Amino acid sequence: MRKLIGTKDFYKMALMIALPLMIQNGITSFVNLLDNLMVGQVGTEAMTGVSIVNQLMFVFQITVFGGVSGAGIFTAQYYGKGDQNGIRYTFRFKVLVVAVLSCLAALLLTAKGNDLIELFLHEDNVGNIDLCREQAQAYLKIIVLTVFPFVLTQAYSDTLRNCGQTLAPMIAGVVAICVNVTFNYLLIFGKFGFPELGVRGAAIATLMARITECTILIVWTRRRAARYPFILGAWSSMKIPGALARQIAVKGLPLLMNETLWSSGMAIMAQCYSTRGLSAVAAYQICMTVWELFTIVAFALGNSVGIIVGQKLGAGELDKAKDEAWQLIFFAVAVAAGCSAVLAACSSLFPQLYNTTQEVRELAAQMLVVMAIFLPFITFTHASYFTLRCGGKTLITLLFDSVFTWIVAIPLSWILSRYTALPMLPLYFCCQLPEILKCVMGFSFVKSGKWIQNLTLADMQ
Repeated sequence: MRKLIGTKDFYKMALMIALPLMIQNGITSFVNLLDNLMVGQVGTEAMTGVSIVNQLMFVFQITVFGGVSGAGIFTAQYYGKGDQNGIRYTFRFKVLVVAVLSCLAALLLTAKGNDLIELFLHEDNVGNIDLCREQAQAYLKIIVLTVFPFVLTQAYSDTLRNCGQTLAPMIAGVVAICVNVTFNYLLIFGKFGFPELGVRGAAIATLMARITECTILIVWTRRRAARYPFILGAWSSMKIPGALARQIAVKGLPLLMNETLWSSGMAIMAQCYSTRGLSAVAAYQICMTVWELFTIVAFALGNSVGIIVGQKLGAGELDKAKDEAWQLIFFAVAVAAGCSAVLAACSSLFPQLYNTTQEVRELAAQMLVVMAIFLPFITFTHASYFTLRCGGKTLITLLFDSVFTWIVAIPLSWILSRYTALPMLPLYFCCQLPEILKCVMGFSFVKSGKWIQNLTLADMQ
């Protein structure tokens, strides 16, 4: 029987990897909360409109993560092997992929963004649907510009994290967050002589933050080329060995498909919730913002599995990789259980911070309790996903994540939202139940050990 408890040195090493991710994600989540509160001061319609657009942007952002993840598997293993040429080639692959994705996203959101917004607008007794539409469209026109600095940031930050450098992306993220929250305050409310722009001000602040983060990472990496030689000559050409490109494509395409299908599936489920009116959309937005705060530690530990275990696989330490994967998964779930208890206890406090109706606040508090119940299960599947991915089992992750979402979760949400009169709370609870089955599947896949392999042994130079 595998030991689920690691050594003191192991946890110290894991936290050294995960802590910068926790700090960055923690600050990001806290600022998202502040952003949400600031926009919410403009009105329920403004908060709801922005949340609808952010749901669309979420699909794009997660797709980009999937686009770089396939190459990221190889980056981590090449770093474990000490192969800088391999890292350079994977970086170029990421740049090419995200360039295509950003252009496609910009075209889609520009041409069809208003039609997509319309899918989430359902009348109830809480807000003005016309005003909500107006606010969403105004926000979208500016926020679409953020796709270009965002994708370049991901190419750099993903490569650095795969090389064990999580501090630089954290610092860049923190600076960007400071820029974002500062200009949110100035431009949303028109402080210190700045124009009062409302949701447009929030979008401009986000654009400025994205540009700042991207610039910092580019300059930081270039100035430390001696430590990260992969960047030397990385932009001189986009040449990638054909064998390696095919190998990355084989492993990466399922990941890209997975993240695209999963994120679009989450958007469809959010649209199903929106059939219960603007109050449901507003409550769901509050819940997701608070939820981010309580998943920081557990999800960062889950993400660290891909880095730590991937490097062990690349170094040929297969048995150690297996043991450490289980130890990290157990640790992440234990932390998640503690976070869920705190979330349930504080569920009624956070919604009171929002300038919205009492109906929305009460619904949000009840939904947060449901989220707390399922947090440990979701954390286990999250860590399992990264375990399978770091060993290159991307087809299994596709089946495990997106296929499951589209075959089980989405049909369930669609049927319950369209063909029953279930109120929002029981509807949301029922739609979360498939997570338990998904957790069982994740355990089975990880336990099989089929993901334990070194992908860099083949000669792809």
